[in-house]
Amino acid sequence: MFQNNRAVLKRRATITLLPLYYSGPLLKKNTREKDFKNYYGELRGATLFLYTDDTQDTYLEKLELEQLKSMELASPYQKKMPTVFTLSMQTEEVQLKMDNADRGEEWRGYIMTVVKKEIPTKLQLLPGQFMKLEEVLASEQARNFLPSRPPLPRRPTFLRSPSSSSDSSPKKQDSEMPACFFSVSRQEAERMLETNPENGSIILRPSTMPNNYAVTMRQPKDSGAILKHYRVTSTSAGFVIELDTAVTVSSLKDVIAYVLEKTDYRLNPYVLCQPYDTRIEPSPLPKCVNVTHSTSKTLPRAQVKPVQYPQSKETPPPAETTDGTYVFPDPSSYNHDLNSSWRASGSFENEERIDLHRNWRGEIHHLQESNLGKI
Repeated sequence: MFQNNRAVLKRRATITLLPLYYSGPLLKKNTREKDFKNYYGELRGATLFLYTDDTQDTYLEKLELEQLKSMELASPYQKKMPTVFTLSMQTEEVQLKMDNADRGEEWRGYIMTVVKKEIPTKLQLLPGQFMKLEEVLASEQARNFLPSRPPLPRRPTFLRSPSSSSDSSPKKQDSEMPACFFSVSRQEAERMLETNPENGSIILRPSTMPNNYAVTMRQPKDSGAILKHYRVTSTSAGFVIELDTAVTVSSLKDVIAYVLEKTDYRLNPYVLCQPYDTRIEPSPLPKCVNVTHSTSKTLPRAQVKPVQYPQSKETPPPAETTDGTYVFPDPSSYNHDLNSSWRASGSFENEERIDLHRNWRGEIHHLQESNLGKI
């Protein structure tokens, strides 16, 4: 029996990863419940774990005492009367009852010590019990101790992003949820896996216990598909997959990765199929753009007036006679016409023509002399 208790304690320590401060039988009920229920409680760190009995290695419920706002006694301490006190949490109120008044005082002392981080003074305890509370207080302070670090220098202005702000909060755990997480019950998860096996075979869902999760898995076998459920416990050190040998991982994505690895990647996370479009249509044009698809019009040809150059009176070359000689005009007649035109103009605009005429007349004399030489 002693060996079994040691195995149970080791198992619980592996699952919770918290130091054990106090344990014992107690009764518990919520304000909406009528009767108390028997539990075996363990105070580990600042969390109260509730088991069916002292032989159970997996807890049924847990109370995060760090969310405790107040503790009120139903009646003052009396030696032969049970102790009942109410724990006002942030989301609910829980009543704890101990049949033994001395046990009740011990429970109240340990709870107040781990929550307030100080030993209550108004307790009906013996000196040895106060010494144990001092040990618990030292252990809890060491567990929550964070070494002081020097302040970091201010970030340079040129490295600051415009979207960064001083009141930015860290990312919530919801943003790190795997794609196969669905807020459904056990029965709904089973129905989803049975109805649409093509979508996947692993669903991560909330557990019936607060702040905990469960993995629902549809695993095909030769005899047919079977459904399995695994509890995932949230602790301060991470997430514990409660198997025969408990496994602790740092995130819920690692929980799914571990399950995939252990199933040889033959199972897939359950993901809803998203619809896809099969046609691509052009977007409408802006209203300011007017595009017509009429036939292109033929532009008329441009009518360009031909360039008119001034007509110059150039002397034609001498005509050749039938006997091989040339007929030369009388130069005096050209001089007469040129001088008359120059006189009529009354300007010196015809000087170039006069020079041309003189050059041409020299060529005529040269031709005449050459022809006379032939004769």
